[in-house]
Amino acid sequence: MPDLRTVADTAPYDALLLLSFGGPEGPQDVIPFLENVTRGRGIPRERLAEVGEHYYRFGGVSPINEQCRELLTALRADFLDHGLELPVYWGNRNWRPYLVDTLREMVGDGVRRVLTLTTSAYASYSGCRQYRENLADALAMLAAEGHPELTVDKLRHYFNHPGFVEPMIDSTLAALGELPEELRDRAHLVFTTHSIPTAAAGTSGPTDEHGDPGVYVTEHRDVADLVARGVAEATGVAGRPWELVYQSRSGAAHVPWLEPDVCDHLEALGEAGAVAAVMVPIGFVSDHMEVRYDLDTEATAKAADLDLPVTRARTVGAHPGFVAAVRQLVLERAAAERGEQPSRPALGALGPSHDICPLGCCPNPRARRPAAAGLD
Repeated sequence: MPDLRTVADTAPYDALLLLSFGGPEGPQDVIPFLENVTRGRGIPRERLAEVGEHYYRFGGVSPINEQCRELLTALRADFLDHGLELPVYWGNRNWRPYLVDTLREMVGDGVRRVLTLTTSAYASYSGCRQYRENLADALAMLAAEGHPELTVDKLRHYFNHPGFVEPMIDSTLAALGELPEELRDRAHLVFTTHSIPTAAAGTSGPTDEHGDPGVYVTEHRDVADLVARGVAEATGVAGRPWELVYQSRSGAAHVPWLEPDVCDHLEALGEAGAVAAVMVPIGFVSDHMEVRYDLDTEATAKAADLDLPVTRARTVGAHPGFVAAVRQLVLERAAAERGEQPSRPALGALGPSHDICPLGCCPNPRARRPAAAGLD
């Protein structure tokens, strides 16, 4: 097998696309951005105004675009340092730079085959297929405008890649170090991710050979276990309590979503006599608004009310280990497309994910829609 740390052949790909969610960059952007996010879902304007207050607390600016710029810069520098002559572009689903505009730019630059990195590490409709649907919509617009054909593939899910897991272990250790020394060895780990409807969780990923769908929770629990084990090895503290909890619920009250909520869990910890906790947002790639508000603001205020000392681990962001992992994933996929058999690093019990999303993977809960970079 080729050593993907030294081989720099990215053929057949012409470019890497960093595809993210997007976010407002000023107060005037907040409501239009939220309208983009919720279009077609019948969300009342008063609800948008309520959510908008989260952004206005931060000057109407989501940190996600700046964090994408940092990752974009880091990827370009890393590729250059390792001899990868692969340009890196950036487009968003819901705000400038819009995905379709970026694809137009790429076509104009002569790009014809694209590999896509999405800022979502796990399998789910909102974390994978919805990105693929957006890609299909943008490609259809380009075709209608008469642009040359563009082929788009997507990197595999990277939740259990060493370059994602190991930076999370490091950041969890750093967050533990921010607690008073006498509390560190007894602090609970609170792993958080985005809550989604239980129905969507149950259809996440491909159906396995036993007909059992739903990998969203399984993938997160596998990563949580890996991080907990890494922390135990580094600290010498075995048996530290941990739990996977959820945040950022946004759906109708009558629809079941994954629980427990992080604030409810912190309250339970306080009632149980826990001395401290570290919140570890394994479900997120960067410290964007849902991390800054839901954890750093709301959950931290709840912990203060409970007199429960808490800290929060950083997400992988533009960590050098994660940037290196992206490079390795690009080389891995390129080699596979050339018919080679590259190594496919993955930690934990689940192994490396698929390169191409199979039929019926992470279905749209509302209506069937075309999706790119998969078999359907």
